[in-house]
Amino acid sequence: MSKLYTVAVVGATGMVGRKMTEVLEERSFPVGDIIPYASARSAGGQIRFKSKNYTVVELTEPNIKGKKIDFALFSAGASVSRDFAPVFAAGGAVVIDNSSCWRTDPTVPLVVPEVNPYDLGWHRNIIANPNCSTIQAVVALAPLHKRYGIKRIVYSTYQAVSGAGQQGYADLEAGVRGEAPRKFPRPIFGNVIPQIDVFLPNGYTKEEEKMIFETRKILGDQSIKITATTVRVPVYHGHSESINVEFNKPCDLSDVRRTLESAEGLIIMDDPAAGLYPDPAAVAGHDEVYVGRIRLDGSVESGVNLWVVADNIRKGAATNAVQIAERLIAK
Repeated sequence: MSKLYTVAVVGATGMVGRKMTEVLEERSFPVGDIIPYASARSAGGQIRFKSKNYTVVELTEPNIKGKKIDFALFSAGASVSRDFAPVFAAGGAVVIDNSSCWRTDPTVPLVVPEVNPYDLGWHRNIIANPNCSTIQAVVALAPLHKRYGIKRIVYSTYQAVSGAGQQGYADLEAGVRGEAPRKFPRPIFGNVIPQIDVFLPNGYTKEEEKMIFETRKILGDQSIKITATTVRVPVYHGHSESINVEFNKPCDLSDVRRTLESAEGLIIMDDPAAGLYPDPAAVAGHDEVYVGRIRLDGSVESGVNLWVVADNIRKGAATNAVQIAERLIAK
C-alpha cells in the first residue's frame, strides 16, 4: 500500500484554500487525513473532502504542535505565514506557502514545478509558491529562455478580480449592482484599474515588482531586463498577459512554436485565421497555461510577442502548490 500523508490547509475557508482542497481530491493526492485551519471566526465550520466533512480548526500554536503533519498548504496572507509557517516547519511539515512572505527570502526556494523543480532539493521545510501572474508567465518563458536566452521582457497583464480573493470577487458583483467598491481603490465594473497592490517610490506597484523579482529568481538569471504594467480588469477568473520578449540569439517563428509545443504544462491555442486564441472564459477550470497570438516582434533583432492565459486560482495558486507536493513525494 502506498504511503498516505496528513495535509494541513491553512486558510481553508478562503477562495484559494477551498480550491487547494478541491485540487487535492481531483488529482488523487494520497491524503490520509486533512486538517483545515482558519481564523477563530471560521473555526468550527465544515469543509467537504472525499465525501466526508472535516471541522475547521482555529489556527493557534497549541492546535499545531503535537500533530504529525506532512504537508501544510498555506493561503492565509503574509502575516499569518510569517507567524505560523515556522511552527509547522519546526514540527516536520513541509510548508508550501502561497503568500508573498517567503518569496524574496534567499534561503527559501520559489518553485514552479515545470520550470525549476531542482530548487526543491535545497528547501528547509518552507517552499514559496510564486505570484499567480508570475507562474503562468514563466511556464511559457522558461523553454524559450533555455533555447535562446532572454535579454528583455515587457509584461502587460490583465488580471481577474479573484486575484484579490473573495473581496475582489465581491467588488465586481457589487459593481454590477451599482454599489461602491470596498476592496479596490476605484470601481472595477465597466472599468480597468492600472494598479495592483500599493505604489512604491519608483512609481511601480508592488505587484509589478513581484513579477520582475520572481521571474529572475525562478529562471535563475539576474541579467534579464524586465519591466511590467499590471492591470485589474472586470473578469471573475483567469489572468491574461501580453508578453514581449527579446532574445540574445536569433529566433525563427516555426522553431519558437516547436519549442513551446514541446514544453511541459503548456497548451498552444494559436490559429489567427480561424480566430483561435486563449481567453479567460476558455481556460477556466483548467490547470495548464495557454499560449496564443505567437508572432515575431519586428521592432527588435530577435523577439516575439505572446498572449498567455491561465486560471489564476488553479495554476496560479492552488494547483501549483499541490504540484509541488506531488514532486516532493515522487522524489
